[in-house]
Amino acid sequence: MKKIDDETIDVLLATYNTKIEYLKEQIDSILNQTYKNIHLIISDDNSPNEQVPKILKEYQEQDERITLYIQEKNLGYNRNFEFLLKKSQAKYLMFSDHDDIWYPEKVEKTLKKMKENDVDLVYCNCHHINEKGEIIKSNYFKYKNVPLINGKSKIALSRCIGIGCSQMITKKVRDKMLPFTDQVIAHDWLASFISNELKGMTYIEEPLFGYRLHNSNVFGGRSLSQNLSKWKEENGTDYKAYLKYRNKKVIDIAYLYGAIMEKQYSTSEKNKKYIEELIKYYENLKKSKYINFHIFKYFKFLAGKNLLKKEIKELVIFHFPILGFLKYK
Repeated sequence: MKKIDDETIDVLLATYNTKIEYLKEQIDSILNQTYKNIHLIISDDNSPNEQVPKILKEYQEQDERITLYIQEKNLGYNRNFEFLLKKSQAKYLMFSDHDDIWYPEKVEKTLKKMKENDVDLVYCNCHHINEKGEIIKSNYFKYKNVPLINGKSKIALSRCIGIGCSQMITKKVRDKMLPFTDQVIAHDWLASFISNELKGMTYIEEPLFGYRLHNSNVFGGRSLSQNLSKWKEENGTDYKAYLKYRNKKVIDIAYLYGAIMEKQYSTSEKNKKYIEELIKYYENLKKSKYINFHIFKYFKFLAGKNLLKKEIKELVIFHFPILGFLKYK
């Protein structure tokens, strides 16, 4: 069992039915970091593929820095990360996907940035890689228009800042995240929101890991076209199907539900009032079928650094759904 001290970094790895090749690459990349004082906490979410827990047990036997939990029943993505958060006791912790590849200095450089800037969260850039580990997008920040924040920003009340596998957070953030309510839609969004209410956050522009894109990704990675194609196959291509997609899959899941979660966790009355206004904005958008003229509210809530391309797409979807339908078609 790994002995925890003030310099230990907990790495929280949630696994489920992972392709063995990907799983080995990811664990090896974590264990081979230049920063050696890590505690890798793994929770397998009752994988049907018996090879997954078998491989994990072999790794645990080989390296005392690994603590392994095998769930007796499936918890689901969010609850599995909540379980891992409850097991973490280190001063700093990082989230890990089960199929990426961390570059050797990811932990070392992120910790250095965390200490230099005295913040509660650091998120880093990454390469988008395919099944073979080949780079398909060299700058995830640019590709996905990730908001760039140094310190605190109102944009962190409206968006998730940095994907979970790019984040390092402090124990203070972890403590405020627990326990998860039923409104938690994503652990990384919650982490960035809470960090923004504490000492804030910063980012590293250098890509420090390979974020793998493949057909079985649970979250992230997929393009708008890919998501639209899947929806149209199931719901059709008429305007009614498009509005359903816009309201349920875009406004609700990607925006409104996050604001509802934030309202539950906020300790700032000022932020709560801002979030309440944000929620009303989203609910108003859902009522408009063709055009919504309250465009100034979009810039109040959702505009920020590095977001220009995303802003153009969102303005069309939110305020000119009749035009968005042309893309849908």
